[in-house]
Amino acid sequence: MIKSTYFKLRAIIVVIAFPLFSIAQNNIKGWHLLDKEKDGYYGISVEKAYQFLKEKNKVAQTVIVAVIDGGADTSHEDLKNILWHNPKEIANNGKDDDVNGYVDDIYGWNFLGNKDGSNVKKASDEKSRFYHAYKSKFSGKEIDTTSLSTEEKYIYNSWKKAEAEINGGENDQVEVMMIEATTKALKKHSKIIADEIGKEDFTVAELEAYEPKSKTVKDSKFIFLNAMHLFQVDNDEKNTKILEELQSELDAKKDEIAAKTTAPKDYRGEIVKDNYADIKDKFYGNNDVTGPDAMHGTHVTGIIAAQRNNGIGINGVADNVKVMELRVVPNGDEYDKDIALAIFYAVDNGAKIINMSFGKSYSPNKRWVDSAFRYAEKKDVLLVHAAGNESTNVDEKPNFPNPFMMMENYKVKNFINVGASSDLQITSKSIAADFSNYGKENVDVFAPGVKIYSTLPGGNSYGNLQGTSMASPVVAGIAAIIRSYYPALTAVQVKACIENAAIKISDSVTCLLPGQEPKPVPFSSLSKTGGIANAYTAVVAAEATVNEKKQSGNKKKN
Repeated sequence: MIKSTYFKLRAIIVVIAFPLFSIAQNNIKGWHLLDKEKDGYYGISVEKAYQFLKEKNKVAQTVIVAVIDGGADTSHEDLKNILWHNPKEIANNGKDDDVNGYVDDIYGWNFLGNKDGSNVKKASDEKSRFYHAYKSKFSGKEIDTTSLSTEEKYIYNSWKKAEAEINGGENDQVEVMMIEATTKALKKHSKIIADEIGKEDFTVAELEAYEPKSKTVKDSKFIFLNAMHLFQVDNDEKNTKILEELQSELDAKKDEIAAKTTAPKDYRGEIVKDNYADIKDKFYGNNDVTGPDAMHGTHVTGIIAAQRNNGIGINGVADNVKVMELRVVPNGDEYDKDIALAIFYAVDNGAKIINMSFGKSYSPNKRWVDSAFRYAEKKDVLLVHAAGNESTNVDEKPNFPNPFMMMENYKVKNFINVGASSDLQITSKSIAADFSNYGKENVDVFAPGVKIYSTLPGGNSYGNLQGTSMASPVVAGIAAIIRSYYPALTAVQVKACIENAAIKISDSVTCLLPGQEPKPVPFSSLSKTGGIANAYTAVVAAEATVNEKKQSGNKKKN
């Protein structure tokens, strides 16, 4: 699960103290698509890219992009025309027309459901599941690691790490108290405001414009808005959704503490009812790719491919794209089996790019995911992954899934790991998002991921979200443009075009190291490329790569 970026401990401490502060916010819708030279924002220059393709008389081919996520609103006005439809399946006839094992898989598949139509919404964190699964085998025992196989050693070492983390965390209870106090305070102030306004729901923008009639409400408005500004909440966000997110954070933290002594509830097992230990038991789930909470996946899908130039909503990055929806991410950590099977499904059904805006700190069944990665590499499919939102150096603390094979000394070549950038007109303190994971070796490139405007569930709704979850589909969209207009290029070549053409950021541009103790660092130190992905420079690189291939081919003929 890619964690929420609203709520951080240091922010919560400040909120409880109810400080007097003001943060200027620039809500430029679609800034991530803009061009630095023309528009003044470190966006991806998407219109400039399309102008270049037009000048080169390039003709696009349709590309299938798979979104492995938490579900998407298939009825959305700006998405319904770009969704993939299984050409071999007859809709809603209750039959497996293409005999692939999945009945009525029109838009993709939901691996978090049951054939009776029920769906998994919540799941525990992987660390807790993993710890208790192997506790009886490893706890308090001396293990001779020299006698273990590669996989057994991986499991044991990972379990010891989980044990240390679960039994550590001296400040966990303090964090819970802080989050609980913040939640209680904001609920109280929200109710005071709602009672005077006369409605339960109100947006941040509505509250900004409201003139309180009493000092009590004036104080509550001041406190609530300061908290929202600190959390960098979008002006269109409703108070009820914000409080729901905060309550979810609190519940997750309480579950994490409870896991020190008690195995977490198996929400998935109760509903899905597959044999989880058997990767060959794969024909489970249902065709409800929307699921109970489609916020995240709808937003991600829109970033990649919301229908361009249709006069409504927004423009996605890529045109000539069909998006396949695969639901594997609950409210909690995703399961390795679901991830692996979703990748196999995507590849077998023609996806050329797979976006994975999720991640976790443990992967007990990594061999399954590794196998799927290898399969995608063999079939020339590009994997685009969000680096994570823990403000962590992933060179030192691994995030999963990753391209390093557990059973062999090999790194797949078709994997891009994406960090989140901003713009100093959006967040004045740093061009690197303060929540983004980073790593000179294991984060390949950054892309816009702060205040990204895209589609939301509801048929015709739009709004801002932020996270590396938003940066990853920006890169997936760029990859889709290249694979559409330059189909001769392989996944590895597309990856090279994006990375080698990333826009380098001068060391003079303000950048802070993400984390609890931010300090000035060169942006170039946060990723392998040291740059921000750019659609224009990437297609220019693709054009050059194709020309080089042609010249090389002509030389061989001669």
